[in-house]
Amino acid sequence: MSYIKGIGCGLLLALASYFYIRNRRRPNSRKNMKVMVSMEEFKGQPRLPKFAVPKRYDIKLKPNLTTCKFAGSVAIELKIVADTSFIVLNAAELSIDTTSVSFTHPAAHSSNSMQQVLKPLKVDVVEEDEILVLNFADTLPIGLGLLTIHFQGSLNDKMKGFYISTYEHNGEKKNMAVTQFKPDDARRCFPCWDEPACKATFKITLDVPSQLVALSNMPIIEEKVDGDLKTVSYQESPIMSTYLVAIVVGLFDYVEHLTSDGKTLHYVHCFLWYNMILVLDSVILHDFTGVEVRVYCQVGKVNQGKFALDVAVSTLELYKEYFAVPYSLPKLDMVAIPDFAFGSMENYGLVTYCETALLYDVQHSTAADKQRVVIVVAHELAHQWFGNLVTMEWWTHLWLNEGFATWVSYLAADRLFPEWEVWTQFLDEYTEGLEMDGLRESHPIEVKINHASEIDEIIDSISYIKGASVIRMLQSYLGADCFQRSLASYVKKFACSNAKTQDLWAALKEGSGEPVNKLMNSWTKQKGYPVVSVKVKDQKLVFEQSRFLASGTHEDGQWIVPITLCCGSYDVRKNFLLQKNSETLDMKELMSDESNFASAWVKLNVDQTGFYRVEYDEDLEARLQNAIENKYLSATDRFGILDDSFALCMARQKSFASFFTLLNAYKEELEYTVLSNLIKMSYKVERITTDAAPESPIDIQIFFICLFLHSAMKLGWEPKPGESHLDAMLRGEVLTALAVFGHNLTLEEASRRFLAFLDDRNTPLLHPDIRKAVYVAVMRRVSTSNRIGYESLLRVYRETNLSQEKARILSSLTSSPDPNITLEALNFLLSSEVRTQDAVLGLAVSREGRETAWTWLKDNWEHISKTWGSGYLITHFINSIVSPFSSLEKAEEIQEFFASRTNSKIARTLTQSIERVHINAYCVQSYRIEVQNELARAFMEIVQTCVIQ
Repeated sequence: MSYIKGIGCGLLLALASYFYIRNRRRPNSRKNMKVMVSMEEFKGQPRLPKFAVPKRYDIKLKPNLTTCKFAGSVAIELKIVADTSFIVLNAAELSIDTTSVSFTHPAAHSSNSMQQVLKPLKVDVVEEDEILVLNFADTLPIGLGLLTIHFQGSLNDKMKGFYISTYEHNGEKKNMAVTQFKPDDARRCFPCWDEPACKATFKITLDVPSQLVALSNMPIIEEKVDGDLKTVSYQESPIMSTYLVAIVVGLFDYVEHLTSDGKTLHYVHCFLWYNMILVLDSVILHDFTGVEVRVYCQVGKVNQGKFALDVAVSTLELYKEYFAVPYSLPKLDMVAIPDFAFGSMENYGLVTYCETALLYDVQHSTAADKQRVVIVVAHELAHQWFGNLVTMEWWTHLWLNEGFATWVSYLAADRLFPEWEVWTQFLDEYTEGLEMDGLRESHPIEVKINHASEIDEIIDSISYIKGASVIRMLQSYLGADCFQRSLASYVKKFACSNAKTQDLWAALKEGSGEPVNKLMNSWTKQKGYPVVSVKVKDQKLVFEQSRFLASGTHEDGQWIVPITLCCGSYDVRKNFLLQKNSETLDMKELMSDESNFASAWVKLNVDQTGFYRVEYDEDLEARLQNAIENKYLSATDRFGILDDSFALCMARQKSFASFFTLLNAYKEELEYTVLSNLIKMSYKVERITTDAAPESPIDIQIFFICLFLHSAMKLGWEPKPGESHLDAMLRGEVLTALAVFGHNLTLEEASRRFLAFLDDRNTPLLHPDIRKAVYVAVMRRVSTSNRIGYESLLRVYRETNLSQEKARILSSLTSSPDPNITLEALNFLLSSEVRTQDAVLGLAVSREGRETAWTWLKDNWEHISKTWGSGYLITHFINSIVSPFSSLEKAEEIQEFFASRTNSKIARTLTQSIERVHINAYCVQSYRIEVQNELARAFMEIVQTCVIQ
């Protein structure tokens, strides 16, 4: 039972009278609304018409997990707000019982409780637009009414809508029923207004097998068992968008814990009253002892859920403090789903995850697996505020959900595990955002969405990572405390409502006094970002900005850039806004001692908080190289200098020789984030250089082996007592790189440890952190005439029930240099032994297997398109297989193949992938020119000092 404090009954009655009278006095306001009179007007529209507004759903569903069918009914309380004889809502892949459709409303001018039931003249399902159009004989009366619809549907195998996931229990294959409604698939489960702004409350009732667990967004209030079936009823939800409704039915174990809020917990409670959302932030649950948090997983895996449970409880408490608004529901369930297309989904009160993102096995999971659980759980719980409590008005503002959840997840991880240095690790994500936004075929953070079919293509690095990066940049500019206060004010103001980007800027402007809207529009409304060039001229620093393009072409652009710089020391700092294309700064403002002007290093974008690249002139670059060698710079700044240099090299704005010269400064690098990024670069450089000179290549592999041997020898193969989390992650990545580049001692040692592992799966010789490296090393020696390593890995895959172990093996199988083995491994991805969402894990083939993978993609495109084409996973097939090529002829071949096979789901990804092929091709041409001149000398300095065994 709930008690309302601070709002008296008299005030409630007065408010009720006011809104009743106000609505009675405005009978003609609907005349200003457009009246649609033809069903044709509803076709091809990006949004549903607004003459009917849903207020409450009463949904009843009966899934049959044997036949994979479901039956259901929905009663939707509507408010008709404009003259219309139509009701238009979303429905897809449902069989509507047209005889059941009715609209009930209070009889006009009636003083008693009599109701009028209207039946539509016509019920049309427009499949291409996924809408249900109900045409009534007369204009519907303004005001509240009840729309009732009965329907049937199929539990599909596409991991969207209401679908089937499979698992094994006691050796028997079982089905579970799961929902995944984001972005626009609630319509595949029940007819609804499937748009984020159409918030309503939801009352859900399920008829399910009595032995199964049935979960939904809210706690169970009643469960009635009738033989083999039970009827489960749930509390009515607060208002929320349809994409957040969730249902899971299956056989589960769980672990649980309560937050420490105790009886002092006050939670936000929202409901609709006439047209007004009331937020009663003083509602308290009687005898409530905290938020009940549970982690559900398959029977037998319950211990793997304990770590995520602890993280969730701590994160809820952290967010309550940070947002100054408590978690708004009485319970939070987190469920590991075997078949799940997304890594996770933030359904209100019932968060769903793929198993690798939620479960952590102390004995068999890696340090990276552990960190992923923390980041993903923190991301989804951030959505309970940013996304669920405050929801974007339309998908154009998707980044408000995803950018903020990404940023806040790192904030939470840093608070919970400060020793992990996750803000330094965030630069891995940051670089991914810079890479995509450096393409001409990028898109703005705020991209206009005209149709729901376009949404999947903006669930990408721009919305998530660039969004998070510009938030981090803004927080750095405004200050952490000011930013937090303003954010809390924004959440309170828009709780239980919808918001746009400008609403957030207004809240931050109000809290800071800064022109946030002016500052941020250049970052969210236009695509791309600047490269800021800096040079010394007459004891002045000269700054210029232009758009950075990975293709190397020049394009003007202007941003308001928060410049941070240090000169000679982190104690000598300067911050300012670069608002013009060119500005100067007198070095006397930075340093009083003029004798240091000629030698002091200058580092822009301190700690890489700004979303831009920096190009230094030769003099400043030499000073920075010296600062790196003498260990004057932080890991984040060493990362930034290296990453910007490589990007400029790939864009042909710097020579390969200068990049290799800079790499000399990183010979003794041991910082995880810096080395991890350098390893990723090394794979790209090796591919480019080998393509440029396949017959007489400079031995780039020896160069990179020399570069990574120092850290490999420091780390060794075995975990050391008390070693850091970061060293544990770095060991596997460095050993993987040495295996890929063919380091004989690494390959031999990996084979020895793998054989021991085959004899004893619990051997200490193969720690989880090095298993991926060992599996890759094994596959590098596999060939058609020596298949034993491949067959052994398949045996391990088939025997393990740990999802993370299966993922490690799948991502290693295509590492063989033998094209025949690569083809066999790719075909294995399409087999029934690999879960649909896991197939994409094996698409990163070896350099030698690229052509084989492309032929395989073409030969299997019809099957791939049919199986994965309805969701975002299809884009992985294109990006992973197309992007690594590096010839203009191949780009043309790819374009020709897809000319008649492109659709809105893949169009943007295909264009971006072909652009990457062009960029690679230009790099190959540039390298061929350089290789004849000074390039060899640039990296022989490292090779000559390296002894390789």
